[in-house]
Amino acid sequence: MDCIFCKIVAGAIPAHTVYEDEQTLAFLDINPATRGHTLVIPKQHAPDLFSVPPEALTATALAAQKVARLLQQVVRPDGLNIVQNNGSAAGQVVMHYHVHLIPRWTGDGALRMWRPGQTDHAAFAALAEELRRAQEA
Repeated sequence: MDCIFCKIVAGAIPAHTVYEDEQTLAFLDINPATRGHTLVIPKQHAPDLFSVPPEALTATALAAQKVARLLQQVVRPDGLNIVQNNGSAAGQVVMHYHVHLIPRWTGDGALRMWRPGQTDHAAFAALAEELRRAQEA
């Protein structure tokens, strides 16, 4: 497999590991947005949120919480962004499910958040109904 994260899990590519358990691995991002920017991945390969098995997703979420607490203790950020992209249109570069933990400090300018859109209650109601119906199918 040509997945860089799978190669890191296998030890074929070095990484600065900060946490590891049976199912997950967390390491410092090689292109960090801020000091302490960490990636948390399941060791089992899955390209994205849509395909990651539930048990690997749960393990990754629990590991992300542990690492977030470590970051809070050690680098003492003012806040923390949790970012998870799915597909290249959403900014995913490595097609292996992963969570970014990005420590934030007031005024650091590290990430740009989205611009809020307009509220259209009729369109929201129609979409909510469509999503509820899809669950029943």
